[in-house]
Amino acid sequence: MRRVRYESTGGPLFLEEAPVPEPGPGELLVQCEAVGVTLPVVRKVTEAAEPVPLGGELAGAVVAVGAGVTRFRPGERVTGLCFGHGYADFALLHEAMASPIPDGASATDAVALVRSGLVALGALEAAHPEPGETALITAAASGVGHLAVQLARARGASRVVGAVSDPAKTDFVRSLGADATTLYTDGSWGDPADYALDGVGGELLTAALAALAPGGRLVSYSSGGGTIQAYDLLVGAKSVTGFQMARIARERPELYERWRRELWRMFMDGDLRPVVHREFALEDAAKAHEVIEARRNLGKVVLHP
Repeated sequence: MRRVRYESTGGPLFLEEAPVPEPGPGELLVQCEAVGVTLPVVRKVTEAAEPVPLGGELAGAVVAVGAGVTRFRPGERVTGLCFGHGYADFALLHEAMASPIPDGASATDAVALVRSGLVALGALEAAHPEPGETALITAAASGVGHLAVQLARARGASRVVGAVSDPAKTDFVRSLGADATTLYTDGSWGDPADYALDGVGGELLTAALAALAPGGRLVSYSSGGGTIQAYDLLVGAKSVTGFQMARIARERPELYERWRRELWRMFMDGDLRPVVHREFALEDAAKAHEVIEARRNLGKVVLHP
């Protein structure tokens, strides 16, 4: 089979031939039909001290199962998070990280909706939104952010503001239901928000916190780091919560499953619209990474083995 690999930090991505892996206990062997490209994986290539497998979201058909697997059989279509080599013709998914793809949905729908949607919905839940509040979404045109804009509206936000890096993204974010957009470089982000979902991190954390009304809640789900001064929380009685999807999947599988069902229900009802910015062949994985690194994507970037 083919898979994508790199040999040094920041080094070029290349295709290599590798044996098809054998599923171990509790694992599914999946023939990959679609693979989602995410910023955390792109950052690993440029920042990790040593090369790591290119994993992430994938979707496809189960071709074999390991010992102890009870929920899935060969021939069923699944999506899930791969922690090994996911940029490949075949990949391994642990049964606990896999979920079925319903009839009527494609593999591309699955990688654009499920993992990014789970992060967006989980971060929104962590903000404890109340009907009538104002929501601020950073990285509003990203794979997660564009779903968070729609989910905030569906959860009763009276006003949704999308923060973006480029004015070329504003029309896209408004088309998702945002009432207003703002640029990261703007001196003011408009009227204060009741809660903010931040997918950027770094220096933007300070700006997102400053954009909150007194008592506002900031939820950070980015891998971009950043520092917040305790005084900035104190003077506005504001709060910050860190959200990590992997923890929910490990420790609260019933909640993970409930959120997943809600996302598919909204998708099937036409209430949630995942957008794919562009689809790349497996051999063009480097070009897909370039789109993410340059923050040019409007929605999800997908590889097709």
